[in-house]
Amino acid sequence: MCGIVAYIGDKDAYPILMNGLRRLEYRGYDSAGVALLNGDMRVYKKAGKVDDLDQFIGTADVKGSIGIGHTRWATHGEPNDINAHPHLSGTGNLTMIHNGIIENYGSLKAELQERGHTFSSDTDTEVLIHLIEDIMEKEQLPLEEAVRIALSQVIGAYAIVVMAKGDQDKLIAARKSSPLVIGIGKGEFFIASDATPIVEHTKNVVYLNDLEIAVVTREGDLSIKTIDNQRKTPYVQELEWKLEMLEKGGYDHFMLKEIFEQPRSVKDSMRGRLNPDKGIVALGGIKDYEQLLVNAKRILIVACGTSWHAGLVGEYLFEDLARIPVEVEYASEFRYRNPVINPDDVVIAISQSGETADTLAAIELAKSKGATILGICNVVGSSISRVTHAGSYTHAGPEIGVASTKAFTAQLTILTLMALSIAHKKGTLSESRFQVLLHALDRIPAKIEKALETNDLILGIAERYKEATNALYLGRGYNFPVALEGALKLKEISYIHAEGYPAAEMKHGPIALIDENMPVIVMATNMSAYEKIVSNIQEVKARKGKVIAIVAEGDTIIHEMADYTIEIPHTEEPLSPLLTVIPLQLLAYHIAVLRDCNVDQPRNLAKSVTVE
Repeated sequence: MCGIVAYIGDKDAYPILMNGLRRLEYRGYDSAGVALLNGDMRVYKKAGKVDDLDQFIGTADVKGSIGIGHTRWATHGEPNDINAHPHLSGTGNLTMIHNGIIENYGSLKAELQERGHTFSSDTDTEVLIHLIEDIMEKEQLPLEEAVRIALSQVIGAYAIVVMAKGDQDKLIAARKSSPLVIGIGKGEFFIASDATPIVEHTKNVVYLNDLEIAVVTREGDLSIKTIDNQRKTPYVQELEWKLEMLEKGGYDHFMLKEIFEQPRSVKDSMRGRLNPDKGIVALGGIKDYEQLLVNAKRILIVACGTSWHAGLVGEYLFEDLARIPVEVEYASEFRYRNPVINPDDVVIAISQSGETADTLAAIELAKSKGATILGICNVVGSSISRVTHAGSYTHAGPEIGVASTKAFTAQLTILTLMALSIAHKKGTLSESRFQVLLHALDRIPAKIEKALETNDLILGIAERYKEATNALYLGRGYNFPVALEGALKLKEISYIHAEGYPAAEMKHGPIALIDENMPVIVMATNMSAYEKIVSNIQEVKARKGKVIAIVAEGDTIIHEMADYTIEIPHTEEPLSPLLTVIPLQLLAYHIAVLRDCNVDQPRNLAKSVTVE
């Protein structure tokens, strides 16, 4: 949610800021703005995309080697020019950009208004920068000390960068429950919500921890303190991402590129962890906790959105292969419903960004009850990777498209490796079955390549159903969560209402919706329930529904029944979600493009949900 970028050094700040905002636009695109210092303070902001801001600025003065920029996903106040960031203090001497939500902004605003402050926007951010200036002037404090005291009065989440007209050689940044990373260059610093604006300038970064305040200066100094005024030593890490990972690479959209990257991202997620010839599956990140998993009486999986769907597949994997009871929870509900958590429970938290606010809150709740927390995320140095006891990175590489694709299959890969490892150690799989699954998993990247060859066929199907107003997705067993994920993808990017159901549940209500205008997408690769799936398809056809079936290569029975069949390579049933999801991603993508939707930046959505 929202993107922050800031720069201080000896280069022109404006092109760095604008390029950074374009890289961050996937995090929020309701409005954008920049502030630059070069003697005076110049703030430019505009509702709409970053390109709208660029056109608005035109030939205006953008000189200066220090500046801050922001792309917004609206929380407090509608998306318009006034509510766009950066926001100024009462005197105009301070300006700030902010991600997150200040929950007690109403009471703070009332107090400040009583002291004579006036506000021009509806945002909580403007309240915070006024509070900082109020403390600075009233107590005659340096800016960084005023920031520290102001943040001690704040309830909520924030990542902020503050710039002062009176000090053109300094930027102040702070975070709580919202990510912030500092890039260290040669005589320059970059500050951003994530590494995407930084990777082209430097590989050396410092990830701020919660309740930390950083001060960077033009002289090359970086100092970090906590809100409690304790000095911290910066821990410098090296970025793994490369610049070309952030480019479209000839594809029309990031989403399509990321769909086609899945053979590589799945393979990278297995690299060094799977050796089928030697019968080895090992996840180094959780090695010290494997016996705890083997002995676990219950696993809780917490996640949101697409990661929650991956968790549902994980439930099938752990229960089927390792015989461990699993509960999969929406993190947003888990944290509020007073869940039963035991000290011997293992909690697996899944998040692409590693910054999902609800998932982080669920982790803290589970930790407070004494549970062991393992994380699965894609971003090195992210909050979840730091607050969990252990975990595994997916190595999917940066995912820019808001609708998650390669992160989903990478998460499934890690969950499969984890379940296989534990099942083998528990002895719940025979050695022969274990070997079959290892070799089948090793062949999955090549089979994803084959599944991607259905792209042209799926484009033709998309042409037929681009005007649909509803769609139904059906799956059984391991492919029920895939039905949910397919429906979510269609909703997210094409704005067509879609629902995913267990195929057998169709008779318990959804069958009433089926008519000649209703496309029904059926995952029909499950050999364990093949006859049942055939019966479900017959029920749809009897009511004139249009069936699009995902089948294993060589299927002839369903081919004769369905309106369209999409053949994918056969694999072992526990691994089938890694393949069945591919046509669903492509179908959603092509329908969205044909409907002229903004595929990479669907309306009202942002990539990383760092606020409630």
